[in-house]
Order: sequence, then C-alpha cells, then structure tokens
Amino acid sequence: MPKITSVVYYRVKPRWLMVKVTDENGEFGWGEATLEGHDLAVEGCLEEMIPRVVGKDANEIENIWQMFWRHGFYRGGPVFMSALSGIDIALWDLKGKNLKVPIYELLGGKVRNEVQVYCWIGGDRPSDVETAAKARLAQGLKCVKMNATEDLNWVDSPSSLDAAVERLKIVKSLGLDAGMDFHGRVHKAMAKQLASALEPYRPLFIEEPLLSEHPEAIKQLAGLTTIPIALGERLYTRWDVKRFLEDASIDILQPDIAHAGGISETKRIATMAEAYDVAIAPHCPLGPVAFAACMHIALSTPNFAILEMSLGMHYNTEAGDDIDLLTYLKDPAVFDIGNGGYIKAPKGYGLGIEIDEEVVRKISKETPPWQCKVFHGPDGSIREW
Repeated sequence: MPKITSVVYYRVKPRWLMVKVTDENGEFGWGEATLEGHDLAVEGCLEEMIPRVVGKDANEIENIWQMFWRHGFYRGGPVFMSALSGIDIALWDLKGKNLKVPIYELLGGKVRNEVQVYCWIGGDRPSDVETAAKARLAQGLKCVKMNATEDLNWVDSPSSLDAAVERLKIVKSLGLDAGMDFHGRVHKAMAKQLASALEPYRPLFIEEPLLSEHPEAIKQLAGLTTIPIALGERLYTRWDVKRFLEDASIDILQPDIAHAGGISETKRIATMAEAYDVAIAPHCPLGPVAFAACMHIALSTPNFAILEMSLGMHYNTEAGDDIDLLTYLKDPAVFDIGNGGYIKAPKGYGLGIEIDEEVVRKISKETPPWQCKVFHGPDGSIREW
C-alpha cells in the first residue's frame, strides 16, 4: 500500500488554507484546513502533525485519524481539529483517486443525485438585500442566507431588530426562502425578541441564535419558537455535538468539514444526528476543497437538508483580485448551479475536482494571514463578530 511522502499547505486568498498530501507513487489528494482568522495557529499545528504522518500508509485514514486523536493526549478544539481536517480530507481524495471512485462511493454510495445549495446576500452589516436576492434568483437559487442583524449590545433597543424583520419580508416577497444568521452576536435578551419577531414570516432557520457555549439558553429558546434552530460551526467533534442532540434543542446541525475533523468525523456526526431526527446542513463559507468534500457528505447522508456555498460571498469579494470559489478550479463547471439551486453529483475520482496548483502556488506567495472582523459599540466596548 502507498506510503505518504509529503504534506504541504498553502495559505490563499480570500482566507483559505489548502493541504496537499502526496504518496510514494506520486498521486496526491487535496484537503482544506481553513480556520477563519487563525491561519498561523493551524499552520503551526500542521507543522507538528506532518512528521507524524509522513511514512504512514495513505489508505489507513481511520487509523491516522485515531493516531492524532488518541496519541496527542490534548485534543479537540478548533485549531487541532482544523489541521486534522485538512489532512483527513486530502487522504479521502487520495484514496478515491487511487481506487478510481468518487468519495461518496467509499461512504456507502449516493442517496441522492443532486445537492441543493444556498448562497449569501448582504454582508456583516446587511444592506440592499433586494438587489442581491434578485441576483441569486437569476442564478437559479431558491434559498439564501443573510446576517440577521448588525452587532448588538447585550441588551439593546427593541427597535434595533426591526430592520431584520423588514429584510426577511423583502426576500420572502421575491419567492426565496431565507436562513437568518444570528452569528452568535445576539445575546439572550435580544435573541428571544428577535426570534419572536421573525416567526410570523417563517425563515428557513435561525442560525447560531445564541453561542453554543450556552446550551441551557439554547434549550430554553427552542421551547419558545417554532422556527428551526441551526448551529454547529463551533462544535468540532461528536462529543461536542452530543449535548445538543440529547437536549433536543436543535433541528439542524451545521458541522463545518474544515473544522470538525474532516470527512471522517463529519460523516460520524451526521449519522449520530439522524438518530435524533436532526437534519444536516454543513456550514461551508469556505473554499472549493471544503465545498467538494461537503458535497460527498451530502450525497451519501439520508438526513442532509441543504449546503452552504460561498460563491460571491462578501468575504470573497472583499479580498479583491476577482478571487472566488471557482478561482482555483481547472473546471469550474463541476459546481454549476441548476434549476432549483441544485448541483449535480461529481463524477470524477476522489473529490471530483481538479485544483489548479499553479494558481494556488502563485496566490499563496502574496496572501497574508486573514484577520476576523472587529466590532465595537458606541461606548468603545467589544462586541461579537
């Protein structure tokens, strides 16, 4: 069986960290270890992991995953799990290529032929959603997501929530469904009010209505609203997820494949969620490798609902240079959006995409670490991004 001979990584605009694993036969797979705002920390973790994985059997994906998890003693958390994700996804891509099958065939085969996606409108401080929503309709989409509010104080004026309701009404009037992302920036006193105000207009879901470190408050909120509650981007393992499933406090789980241990752990989380009648809608405001990996999870997971797609997202356009989700693909058509907002299953081996390494190498030479946005209130106090 082929041994791993090298693992390299590339930081590229707008804010992605790609990982390439090569075996002794010269075959390679691509992974993604993006952790927005923490590039250098993940790169440092990869530097620690790489010597431990070089020389291992590239086919033994689960054994490698367990080696990092069990033999490291200290484990979990966003940095460790994102580094592990990059290696794990690349190994699945490599194995699919070596066996000449798409990854979904290694996960039990397809349970659907196409994957429904949604894209973003608005930005961190959402505005002009009508124009953006019409553009998404023209792309063939039926669902979008937008930030519900700007940054808020712990307790703010109730009037600060009015614009969120108006934006949802505008988007719904155009025939789109919309997820409303509270982004963990809305504290409990305001989240209860906002959920109540949005409920008559039937958003597709509310995302991170409260930060996941407040499971007791999320459980309370779940009893106050009929809107589906979604979260999971800041949960990194099946053990992190367990409390929320047992509490029956969420309806949609959103693991991020670049933060949650790659394809291996994301698939386990999805299977676990099915036992609690919870849908999977992977969080993926990321690059083409993470998106392709999510496609394979979606295609092979019965309780999959919808997939986030970063095409045209504000973080991409803000980077300049016309860099977007398709920039690093040799064949962008693999992510073509069809009627109803569906993307067809890839037919190629492994992830089913071909990364343009020349472009990756070129852009990586001029890509500084990406920093999270910072928000402050009028009194100078720090607010949640």
